[in-house]
Amino acid sequence: MSDSLNASEAPRPQPADADAADGGAAGESAAHAPGVSVRHTRAKGEPRFPDGPSADPAGSHFERRIRSFQPRRSRVTAGQADALQRLWPTWGLDIDGQRTLDLGELFGNDHPVVLEIGFGMGEATAQMAAADPGTNILAVDVHTPGQGNLLNLAEQQKLSNVRVGNGDAIILLREMLTKDALAGLRVYFPDPWPKKRHHKRRLIQPEFLDLAATRLRPGALLHCATDWEPYAEQMLEVLTAHPDFENTQADGGFASRPDFRPLTRFEGQGLEKGHVVNDLLFRRVQHGDRPDQSPTGA
Repeated sequence: MSDSLNASEAPRPQPADADAADGGAAGESAAHAPGVSVRHTRAKGEPRFPDGPSADPAGSHFERRIRSFQPRRSRVTAGQADALQRLWPTWGLDIDGQRTLDLGELFGNDHPVVLEIGFGMGEATAQMAAADPGTNILAVDVHTPGQGNLLNLAEQQKLSNVRVGNGDAIILLREMLTKDALAGLRVYFPDPWPKKRHHKRRLIQPEFLDLAATRLRPGALLHCATDWEPYAEQMLEVLTAHPDFENTQADGGFASRPDFRPLTRFEGQGLEKGHVVNDLLFRRVQHGDRPDQSPTGA
């Protein structure tokens, strides 16, 4: 999952730069069996998928900041390439930061929208979308094979409530979404950046929560999950200290995995190895009704 996009710890699929992997266009995919990796030589400057996600949608319009996702080279299968070519114009979104999104227009309805930052290969996203058709999911990642896979799943399962975003979710939140636009935010298994010198790259930080709070409507659920216990402890500390969020757990601790978050294959493998998975469920407090608004913040 990711940083905006959160690269997952091994063995989970990690995000890849949109221009990092070699892939084929829809016309070439017909010559390949489903599931077979696509590789072809592109001329300099030729886009990977002419009708698909952009290599760098925000370009140089915004300052380069510390990335909290890790680029990785990755191959795209013929089926994924075909989905990117055919479905991206309808269900895809390049995060360019150049416009304000009308989420009702994007999804074609006024259902509540949940933002998922970092979805890996999209299996859990598709399961959640199928189980709750009355909620729209805007799923953002930079992992091109995962984007194609989620588009495939959405088409196969006729999931009209999924849109796939490509690019930096920070730019999406800051530049393209309006106040109170979101009914929820999900960050599942982000890169824990275990080395101390890399902790500044972790997504769940006070500055990120400041931004997210402006886009989450009162009562919206912020749901994080991680199998990296030191990161879980940091998440709990940072979220507990933030005045715009309150823990849904009466004891102020971690939550049990809610029924709506599927147990993924990679999570199951981790549990078999003795990994501890922690869920955090925090709600956006009412505007002007922060738990503590004393002048000193004490």
